[in-house]
Amino acid sequence: MMEKVKVIIKNDQKQVKIPTGVRLLLRRCCNAVLVMEHFTDPAEISITFVDDDQIHLLNREHRHVDRPTDVLSFPLGENGQYDTNPENGAKMLGDIVLNIPCVVRQAEEYDHSFQREIAYLTAHSMLHLLGYDHEAGGMEAVRMREKEEEVMQQLGLPVTSNYTLE
Repeated sequence: MMEKVKVIIKNDQKQVKIPTGVRLLLRRCCNAVLVMEHFTDPAEISITFVDDDQIHLLNREHRHVDRPTDVLSFPLGENGQYDTNPENGAKMLGDIVLNIPCVVRQAEEYDHSFQREIAYLTAHSMLHLLGYDHEAGGMEAVRMREKEEEVMQQLGLPVTSNYTLE
């Protein structure tokens, strides 16, 4: 069983009011991914809410992609090795940066709730923090997608409409 997961959430954007319960949902989401991945050490994750302009700068600076994106992951570990926070002994997994105005747009575009979109992006980013990579496509991308959906089901959030056959 998971000992302790610390999720530090910071809101650095002013465009969208964060609905009640979202912070708890994101903590549950981080926990669900760690449990699914059998990550049993105490862990620490930082989540920051930003807007299009802020994430555009980060994307350009860190990935050399000159446009905003929905989420950025900054893993602190490599090959399952993580630095430990000397204060609490937690493995520092990394930072998740969520573009909140984009979350709103994508939720509308995919015809599901803000909660589902933000939880999905958080699950996706958590998998990146744990070393998953979908950039090359192939089986890794498929496995990542399956794990994201598994977490969504655990959280009681419906499977995306564009993922099921009508």
